Amino acid sequence: MGYRRVEPPEGVVVFFKIVKRPEASEPEYEETDARMYEIVSGMPGFVSIKSFTAEDGERVSIVRFRSEQALDAWRTLPEHRQAQARGRERWYDSYWIQVCQVIREYEWTRDAPPR
Repeated sequence: MGYRRVEPPEGVVVFFKIVKRPEASEPEYEETDARMYEIVSGMPGFVSIKSFTAEDGERVSIVRFRSEQALDAWRTLPEHRQAQARGRERWYDSYWIQVCQVIREYEWTRDAPPR
């Protein structure tokens, strides 16, 4: 079993929760979502994104960046800003965003050799 503490911890984590409108166009949303992933995944400082959809349709994405500057570059990118506006106009009933600074990070892997 392998366990390690990541030192120094760094980065920011963004929690993005959305509730879509019942009439929202799913193909249009998915196309925009894929385009946003294509862009952000190529940006310096982007780490990962994972999205989960609950039974009631609420969707939560966990997005990781190496720094607040990397997040700001993504947040202010013109094509992303346009997608945000479309989300408010066409797809979302509501959304909630929380940006968190990483203060501690651990990793454990069952099959890793001990350090």
